[in-house]
Amino acid sequence: MRYLLLLSLLWLLSCQRDPVADTGPGYEYAPVETGRYCVYDVSEQQYALNAPPVQRTYQVKEVIGAPYTDATGQSAYRLMRYRRAALAAGWQLDSIWTIQRTDNQLIRTENGLAFVSLLFPVSERLTWNGNRYNALGEEPYELRNVGQPYRVSDTTYDQTLTVMGRNDSTLISHDKRLTVFARQVGIVYRERIQLQFCSSTPACVGTNQIDYGIRQIYRLRQYGTE
Repeated sequence: MRYLLLLSLLWLLSCQRDPVADTGPGYEYAPVETGRYCVYDVSEQQYALNAPPVQRTYQVKEVIGAPYTDATGQSAYRLMRYRRAALAAGWQLDSIWTIQRTDNQLIRTENGLAFVSLLFPVSERLTWNGNRYNALGEEPYELRNVGQPYRVSDTTYDQTLTVMGRNDSTLISHDKRLTVFARQVGIVYRERIQLQFCSSTPACVGTNQIDYGIRQIYRLRQYGTE
């Protein structure tokens, strides 16, 4: 009977998926804990046909909420996202995403789409499919510059890693995704470029004349724990 009780206890422990501690091979690049927040300065340019580009600057604050158990029985966290137009303005809830860190991956669900943002253990030139859990089609992600410094605005982070997503540039389009994680901080820089260039006439092909698209950059301004 004692032997059976021990086996049952070991089975229960093996099924328990508690949040992973920040002591593993690269987990410290993606700290996940309730109350941790990051404030980003965001610059954005949107382009549309027959209209001047619309330029916006604003701030986004991400706050990690309390853990909960998702549909698969694993621990996840709500990621509360707030937005304001200026420093003097009040924060307004913009959206609620989720974040989950297991023993081998960091998953961010953004606007209903799950992305494998980081893979563990981290190593130079590590590759994986960032769209593994969504229907957008395979997109290779690659780790670069692991452990290298990176400067964002006035701050240099001594140990960072860069996740390169799509990076395609042709005569008719430019599609680029890049995210930089800093040790003990998390995401410090994000860049998303999706531009479609003019291809309606032979004369405009190759001129980089933008028909429509978006260019968006996140720069970390402040972080801490509430």
